Amino acid sequence: MQAIFVAGAGQMGSGIAQVSAQTGHRVILYDLTEELAQRGFETARGFLQRAVSRGKLEADDAQGALERIELTADLSRAKDADFVIEAVIEDRDAKKDLFRRLDDICPEEVILASNTSSLSVTELAGVTSRPGNVIGTHFMNPVPLMKLVEVIRGLETSDATFQAARRLILAMGKEPVSVNDYPGFVINRLLIPMINEAISCVHEGVAVPEDVDRIMTLGANHPMGPLALADMIGLDVVLAVMRSLYEGFADPRYRPSPRLVKMVEAGQLGRKTGSGFYQYGR
Repeated sequence: MQAIFVAGAGQMGSGIAQVSAQTGHRVILYDLTEELAQRGFETARGFLQRAVSRGKLEADDAQGALERIELTADLSRAKDADFVIEAVIEDRDAKKDLFRRLDDICPEEVILASNTSSLSVTELAGVTSRPGNVIGTHFMNPVPLMKLVEVIRGLETSDATFQAARRLILAMGKEPVSVNDYPGFVINRLLIPMINEAISCVHEGVAVPEDVDRIMTLGANHPMGPLALADMIGLDVVLAVMRSLYEGFADPRYRPSPRLVKMVEAGQLGRKTGSGFYQYGR
């Protein structure tokens, strides 16, 4: 049974912990406080309970998965893991600081993976003494439902690290797809600018959010409109990715919409705050 340390118990981290535990791995779920780690655990529990109530999962399997998740606010517990997946806020400095600390804590053979959605894996690897053992594993949201994981090799990522990450992702029941280390990789280089353009349509008065989303669901056969999707992802994450693309390519087509910037400044982040392009009960 492989032990996986998940650093960050937010929306993505809790999902990664859940699918890891569901597929038989022992999981150590870390966050800055025990309360935050517990909150991530409750998110996983709620998702599993809904799956049981819908007849998609046996109750014993759900309980078994929960029992394989251990919570901690002690980062040094990463030393007990075989594989580390970082899933903290999409902020370059925060991730680099965490990678420095993990590099000091973990045995040298341990692989450090990042769930970054847009930042350079090469840059994250560069703050460690093990760049060959650093890789990007970009899971999709919501993790328990989405099959894709982008696997991003940094400049010095070894073949052994790539193959180990690929095996783990397959063992989780996901589909690994290899991409190169460019801003936004593939999924967010395509998706986030589309969302940004949808936000610009609202900002410029072309259409109201409901109609922008209806046009894309009815006219492009998207399962969810781009603005509803932005609310689910989190507008702060959308803005962080757009800024990463804008900085990485120095191309004005990646400039964040002023409406997006203002909404994030106002704390209207979507589902996570109860208010975004739509209102949500909390």
